[in-house]
Amino acid sequence: MKQTAAADRTNGFAIASRMNAGRLFTCVNYLFLACAGALCVFPVLHILAVSLSSAGPAAANRVVVWPVDFTFQAYAAVFSRAPFITSFGVSIERTVVGVAVNAALTALMGYPLSKTAKELPGRNLYVWLLVFVMLFNAGLVPTYMLVKNLHLLNTLWALVLPGAVPIFSVILVMNFIKMLPKEIEEAAFIDGASYWMCWRRLILPLSKPVIATIVLFSFVGHWNSWYDGLIYMNDSKLYPLQTYLYTVIQNQDITSLDQAASYAEVNGVTLQSAQIFSGMVPILLMYPFLQKYFTKGIVLGAVKG
Repeated sequence: MKQTAAADRTNGFAIASRMNAGRLFTCVNYLFLACAGALCVFPVLHILAVSLSSAGPAAANRVVVWPVDFTFQAYAAVFSRAPFITSFGVSIERTVVGVAVNAALTALMGYPLSKTAKELPGRNLYVWLLVFVMLFNAGLVPTYMLVKNLHLLNTLWALVLPGAVPIFSVILVMNFIKMLPKEIEEAAFIDGASYWMCWRRLILPLSKPVIATIVLFSFVGHWNSWYDGLIYMNDSKLYPLQTYLYTVIQNQDITSLDQAASYAEVNGVTLQSAQIFSGMVPILLMYPFLQKYFTKGIVLGAVKG
C-alpha cells in the first residue's frame, strides 16, 4: 500500500510538473508573440503619430507613438498635390488589373496541375519547369530587354505582365485542389460534366479560401511594389504610388519647387509620414475582409508537396 501511495504521489508530481511546464511554455509563447506584434505595430503607430503632429515637435523628434500638437495639415497638403493623386490612381489601376490577371491565371493553372500524370500527360515536367523558373529567373537585364522589345515600357502592362503568373501561388492552389474530395468531381463526371464545367461550377467555388489568399498576396505585392516602376517608367507621371514615395523619401520630390510656397507650413517629415501612411490605408482596409479565408487557404494549400 505504501509503495502504491508513493507511486501515486510521484505520478501526481510528474503531472503537476508537466502542467506547470506547459503553462510556462504558453506564457513564454504569449510574451514572445506580444513582443513580435509590438515590434510590427510600433513603426506604423510612429508614422501615424508623426503625420498627425505639427511641424515643430516632429522636427525635434519629440513624437513617439502619440501625436504632439494634433493637426491634419500634412494630410491636407498631401491630398492637394497632383503627383500624389496621380500616382495613387496608377497604383489602383495597376493593382486591380494585376490582381485580376494573377488570380485568373493562377486558378486556371492550378486545376490541371492538381491532376495525376496519368490524367495530364507531362504534368511532372510542367511542375518541374515551374519550380525551376521560380528558383532561377532570367535576371534584371534580360527581363528589361524583353519588356522593351515588346514595346511595353511606360505602359501598365510593363508592371503587370512580368509577374502575371506567381509560381508560389500556383503551387498553393494546386495543393489546395488536391485536398478536395475526389468523389465530388467523379460524381460530376458521371452526370456528364466536362473538366471546364467541373472547374467552373465545383472547384472554383470550393477554392474560395485559397483564391482569397492569392488575391491578398497579389494585392499586397502589386500595391507595395516600387522597383519595377522605377525601371519601366521613364515618365514620373506614370509612377505608381510606392515609386513616387521612394522619390519623396530619397529627397527627389518632383513637385517641391512649384508647390513649395503652399507647403511652407508643413514639415518634410510630417509630409513624408502622411504620404507613407496614406499608402498603407488600402491594405489596412482590405486585410480584415480576407483574413477569415487567409488561414484556411494558406494552411490547406501548404499541406502536400
